[in-house]
Amino acid sequence: MTIKKILGAIKKADEDFELIQENDCIAIGVSGGKDSTLLLLAMAEYQKLCKLAYNKHFKVIGIHISMGFDGMNFTEYDQFFKEKNIELHHIPSQIYDILKLHLKEDKLQCSLCSKLKKGAVIKAAKELQCNKVAFAHHSDDAIETLIMNAIYGGRLATFDPKMYLTDSQVTFIRPFSYLCEQDIRNACQHLNIPIVKSTCPNDGFTKRQDAKEMLQYIYKHYPSAKKNLVKALTNQKQLHLWNITGNQEK
Repeated sequence: MTIKKILGAIKKADEDFELIQENDCIAIGVSGGKDSTLLLLAMAEYQKLCKLAYNKHFKVIGIHISMGFDGMNFTEYDQFFKEKNIELHHIPSQIYDILKLHLKEDKLQCSLCSKLKKGAVIKAAKELQCNKVAFAHHSDDAIETLIMNAIYGGRLATFDPKMYLTDSQVTFIRPFSYLCEQDIRNACQHLNIPIVKSTCPNDGFTKRQDAKEMLQYIYKHYPSAKKNLVKALTNQKQLHLWNITGNQEK
């Protein structure tokens, strides 16, 4: 997939969900992985496109929260974005140390990690005068979240492409909402984007990974399932669940 198609998907998400407004300053949360790395590059390109084609102006800043995991080298990564004149900040944190103090069944808690990392990105974004934060969650992530909420929480829900966080007064956006993971993987290979592999001990051993593998099985045996699950994310007119009409206090 070319950068042109990536930008087309971002533009559709921007138009459908009103993600970006004039004079926004958007912090792109990056981890070094393929999804967030492509997002930072693509959003910088989308910024140029909007300025030239639509007279729409906004700013993009990359923010990487240094988690404290060993063996992650960002030298080539930093050089890549420096050559493209894309602003990228590395913010130190003690998140890994905190996670090790709150192990659950001798494992790091992914939910706690996500919460701490999100909070750290928001804090850094506000210090850099950003009014929005963008993460690289895509349609596969949305479907996995839907399945996990149903299995573990008994509810049909996924994340929103755009939401306003009242406590922090920051708007959270997901410009890759209309892209799938394979689109991103193909684009990263096509553009020869440098990736920093995660050294998190939980990498590949999470409930989300279980959901991903289960969905891959479904997609293999029912080829239309993925397209229909993506459609279901916005198909609110055909949402139909049980409506309890009896006295629930009995």
